Amino acid sequence: MGASTGARSGALTIDQLSRLTGVNIENIRYFERTGLLSAPPRTEGGHRSYDSEHVRTLAFNRRGRELGFTPDEVRALLELRQPGKASCSEMQKIAAHHLDRVRAKISDLIRLERLLSGTIEQCSGEAAPGCQVLDMMALSG
Repeated sequence: MGASTGARSGALTIDQLSRLTGVNIENIRYFERTGLLSAPPRTEGGHRSYDSEHVRTLAFNRRGRELGFTPDEVRALLELRQPGKASCSEMQKIAAHHLDRVRAKISDLIRLERLLSGTIEQCSGEAAPGCQVLDMMALSG
């Protein structure tokens, strides 16, 4: 038997799954509610009973989110991961769309870095009513 859960051998509790994957319990429940993780069977006592497939899927979800994929993109990638549904061209489309977003964010961050750097360079560092940093913050769009 498992660790006094009354679960089948090899089954994991939500606490064990959380510790094993590094995903907090609330996120595990969120992934279940949104369909990013299949609902596990329950023990006679009503406790969730996870297995190795849940571990793999949760690790996939976590890594997808770390890479910045949206929940819908992770869901689509999970679907394509299923036997008989794998399509490298579909996966490539999703990843290429995400790469475009990443590149746009990088471009935005470069512009922001230049603005901040230039503004800071113009600042004398002394107490002055005409502080460049404060003026920049007061500008609208």
